[in-house]
Amino acid sequence: MQVDCNCFSMTNIVRFSKIIVLLTVASLAAIVVFGNVTDYNSNFQFVMHVMSMDTKPDYLGNAIVYRAITSPVIHHIAYIFIIMFETFIMLTAIKGALDMFKARNSDAKSFHEAKKFGIIALTCCCLLWFFGFQVVAAEWFGMWMSKTWNGLPDATRLVTYMLLALIYISIKNDD
Repeated sequence: MQVDCNCFSMTNIVRFSKIIVLLTVASLAAIVVFGNVTDYNSNFQFVMHVMSMDTKPDYLGNAIVYRAITSPVIHHIAYIFIIMFETFIMLTAIKGALDMFKARNSDAKSFHEAKKFGIIALTCCCLLWFFGFQVVAAEWFGMWMSKTWNGLPDATRLVTYMLLALIYISIKNDD
């Protein structure tokens, strides 16, 4: 049996695949935002301990402790900023997926233009989980040394997915 349907063209399959990948990013961001808002204290503890640098190994002494920020007010400001940034990622990823869905039957140029909010969302993911967690938290605050509050493996996993999604979605392969 042969199905003669344009919906199974390679162009449509690739376009839907890109939309779905972006929706997975929006879903992750939505769940993260929901968790951070409804269970504020759990990840706030993470931010507080990383910024305070209070779980570094004893053998370091005071080598990098001058970098610590111990102000609870600054901890809350940083955490609220993270939540707001995650919310921005969620909203731009949803907008990007909707724009791509609306342009799914359009010409290649229009579909490619519809990717812009998705590309913004994925770039922000890389900013948050690479710059925020791997550069600032892990390297500046020494998070990688903590046995208890080390988010480096999770940040690495997220950055890997987000960067691959960014590359995949950005590619013009439906001409």
